[in-house]
Amino acid sequence: MGGPQKWAAWSPLILPCCGAVQKVAWPSTPCISAWMVAFGKQVCFARLGCFTDDVPWAGTTERPVAKLPWSPEKINTRFLLYTKKNPNNFQEITAINPETIGYSNFDASKLTRFITHGFIDQGEENWLSDMCRVPMFEVEDVNCICIDWSSGSRCQYTQASNNIRVVGAEVAYFIDVLKERYGYSPSKVHFIGHSLGAHAAGETGRRRPGIARITGLDPAQPYFQNTPIEVRLDKTDAEFVDIIHTDSAPTIPYLGFGINQAIGHLDFYPNGGKQMPGCTRDFVACNHLRSYKYYSDSIISPDGFLGYTCASYDIFEAGNCFPCPQNGCPQMGHNADKFKDRVTSGIQKLYLNTGDAKDFARWRYKVSVAISGKSRENGYVNIALYGTGGITRQYEIFKGTLKPGDTYTNLIDVEVNVGTVTKVKFLWNNNILNPTLPKLGASQVTVEPGEDGHVYVYYCENLKFISVIPALVYIRNNIVYTRIAISSMYKKENFELPFPKILIYIFKEKL
Repeated sequence: MGGPQKWAAWSPLILPCCGAVQKVAWPSTPCISAWMVAFGKQVCFARLGCFTDDVPWAGTTERPVAKLPWSPEKINTRFLLYTKKNPNNFQEITAINPETIGYSNFDASKLTRFITHGFIDQGEENWLSDMCRVPMFEVEDVNCICIDWSSGSRCQYTQASNNIRVVGAEVAYFIDVLKERYGYSPSKVHFIGHSLGAHAAGETGRRRPGIARITGLDPAQPYFQNTPIEVRLDKTDAEFVDIIHTDSAPTIPYLGFGINQAIGHLDFYPNGGKQMPGCTRDFVACNHLRSYKYYSDSIISPDGFLGYTCASYDIFEAGNCFPCPQNGCPQMGHNADKFKDRVTSGIQKLYLNTGDAKDFARWRYKVSVAISGKSRENGYVNIALYGTGGITRQYEIFKGTLKPGDTYTNLIDVEVNVGTVTKVKFLWNNNILNPTLPKLGASQVTVEPGEDGHVYVYYCENLKFISVIPALVYIRNNIVYTRIAISSMYKKENFELPFPKILIYIFKEKL
């Protein structure tokens, strides 16, 4: 899946089983001792072994249409190597001709990251190579190998969902050759797969135990949801398996393409895992594609994308899983494996929110504002955070009836890691010109970052209520302005602001 979708290719999902076995003539090749035998429900390849279309691969509720995978030659799995020495142009290498690896810039002393695509995509599409070049090579020196199996992905979905078994076997064979020729350990391999490609990674891991890590980017749902672990990606397929779910609504009727069940050591459900901010159903693949965009952003946001362990997204949004526990929160994406030694044996579902466009990383804070004043007023309270890491935009903490003596709390997901919080900006606005000149302030502001739970408290008892006195209202360039006088116990100043923007003042941390 991914890229422009050819929806006609999905039609077999709702067709009855129509048989699968085909007799295929096998061409002789000078460089491969290969053979294929098709009989009954099995097909065999010399390098890769045998594949069946029997249960659980077909004939089940989850996989009603039986298909045997195509031959390795027809699928034509290609390995495209990028390194810091050749970041802009790949070197095509193959385990069938291992000399191509020796002649290339492959470095056996370094980690290898395989990246592959899903249904209808192709391995030379920009997102694969871009992930290698920018940002991966900006932060690390690795062998980055893009796997192109587009010849086996641009077909009916039921066929492609079986072709990935051969793709996974090809990668396992490639790892075997690396081990035999270069003494290269599977513990230095990380396989990143999107959609169907995630299940190809699972096949690789099942065949080649000891792979360090597999990352599933919204693993495909149809023909894999609720299937046995030998059919789909599972946490048993590598030492560490992390999953990003971005399109996990049911395929029927919502056209969700990503698996919903938790299948890894860590399963991240950003924004609840079903509807991503910035996506609409006008582009039905948008949610599905967000998984690799989040992963790419996570490479250059080493402290972003914190996932909070929670029973559900609704509970997460209610703030009941905040802040991170004492042993910390894992990070979704590239740096998830930093948490692998703290993973428990059970299923761990994690939730977080993202932005609606690049840059997607967000940092969660809990902000409480204690209101001071003499009377209730309708309006809203906004807060902006200042810190050693940057400044946020304004975020709404509460909107409605503000009552002096009450404290209003909200969780906000901000666009920058503020770092050590040094001050906050407080804005109160009642959106109307009130002749009674209402006076409201904040006696205390509390800020708690989700990452470490450190609480920053800002006491404001030394500030008198701020008087906002409209001295003049006028129009300039079709914008209504008001000139106001702002007074406190320290100073009196005049400001010119677009009406009805009333007041912004800064609470500094009490020393």
